Amino acid sequence: MASPPPHTCSSPKYSDKGGKTAPQEKSMEPILVPVADGALGPRKLPWATLVKVISHFKQSIMDIRQSHMLSRFNPLAIDQKLSEKHKYPMPEKKFWGNHEPLSKIPFQILTGHQQTVSSCHFCVDDTKLLSSSFDYTVKLWDAEDGSVVRNFEHGPQAPVLECSVTADSRRVAAAAYDKSLRTWDLETGKLLWKISHESFISSCNFSPDGKYVVSGLDVDHGICITDARNAKTVSHLKDHHKKSVTRCCFDPDSQKVASVSLDKSIKIWDVTSQATLLTITKAHTNAISNCCFTFSGHFLCTSSWDKTLKIWNIHSGEFRNRGACVTLMQGHEGSVSSCHFARDTSFLVSGGFDKSVSIWDVGEGYRKISLKGHDDWVMDVAMSNNKKWILSASKDKTMRLWNIEEIDQIPLVIKNKNALGLKVKQCEECERPFSTYESDCFSEMVNRCMFCRTQEKDFSTENLSAPEKDSPAMECSLDKDH
Repeated sequence: MASPPPHTCSSPKYSDKGGKTAPQEKSMEPILVPVADGALGPRKLPWATLVKVISHFKQSIMDIRQSHMLSRFNPLAIDQKLSEKHKYPMPEKKFWGNHEPLSKIPFQILTGHQQTVSSCHFCVDDTKLLSSSFDYTVKLWDAEDGSVVRNFEHGPQAPVLECSVTADSRRVAAAAYDKSLRTWDLETGKLLWKISHESFISSCNFSPDGKYVVSGLDVDHGICITDARNAKTVSHLKDHHKKSVTRCCFDPDSQKVASVSLDKSIKIWDVTSQATLLTITKAHTNAISNCCFTFSGHFLCTSSWDKTLKIWNIHSGEFRNRGACVTLMQGHEGSVSSCHFARDTSFLVSGGFDKSVSIWDVGEGYRKISLKGHDDWVMDVAMSNNKKWILSASKDKTMRLWNIEEIDQIPLVIKNKNALGLKVKQCEECERPFSTYESDCFSEMVNRCMFCRTQEKDFSTENLSAPEKDSPAMECSLDKDH
């Protein structure tokens, strides 16, 4: 058969028996279809069918375009260059974490959990993410494409309240509502061991050296330190607090454990001497939800249901409640659920029941920006070691990975800093920038940042750092031997 001439295409034609004959040349005549008497005759396609076909074709085109646009707005591929044909306009509000025009932070939404995401972490040199959920699972994610790498096997048959990962990203621990504590090998996903407590486990945290796991206990108001290698109990402190322990964590040297409680108190426990080094009663006016150490281990941040964050000197039990750092006490509109220091202590991140994530400049003492977008409570936050990414876990069943690499160039961040009337100075000791208020009568006398001043032995002689005498947060006690 001769091939069709140029600019024509072949189309099937029905035979009188309902079968298809060989393709024929396309013409301008209407399509022939069988009619009632079996003969061939012209017939137009039904209008509803035509509309359905056209709509389906348009939808396919939109899906292709949207896939190109989603890859373009992926914050993990900001540096990727797409060809001009792939650059289609798209409403910004679908891809930015805050709808205010001056505070655009790129983010990626991670979906995969079926219930509240209770905790989150960066691991494996910030290339992987770890999460736990009330859906009974602990998941490992790929930070680049947001996909789930692994569901850890033999998990609990109950909500997981918190997970933790060792500093070398070799092992994972999880505390569940069935009173169990489990650890897995991160690389293989194999369950290493499981132990059960008589009390509910509200928190778990690996020591930085990977040797221990500390658990916060609910009913017996205590903490339990377990050997991470053989699951043997090292210390079990019952009634360490007067009410349930909400959070516990190791210091960077793996020698001290900080714990906070519904009783509003903070305790520092020494693993070697098996003694309580510091107790701060009435540290907040309401239950304390979380705590985290600075990388130096000299300071502890606590978050509370009283809507505040406080930074404490763990050697003296005092905190800075004047000057620039007072803004930490005026942050979220609701209870603060979590807090996390950057590795170099320059940033502090917090999450709250107001569905927002706040980024604080610790040295200059002000909130840089508030990230909005979650549809429910923010349960936990984490920051990457390179300070380019923030991870938040929410009751809305999702996690969000925020790109803050360009945060200091955002107009709203600059505006917030200028509005506070801060005077920026350079610390004479560590040479880092810090701020004081222009209105602070002591600002001209201060030549060192808060952290350098509070590391002095005679902390109480620094009037600038000493809290007010009538502050109820300062009822603290130090063990005589320490």
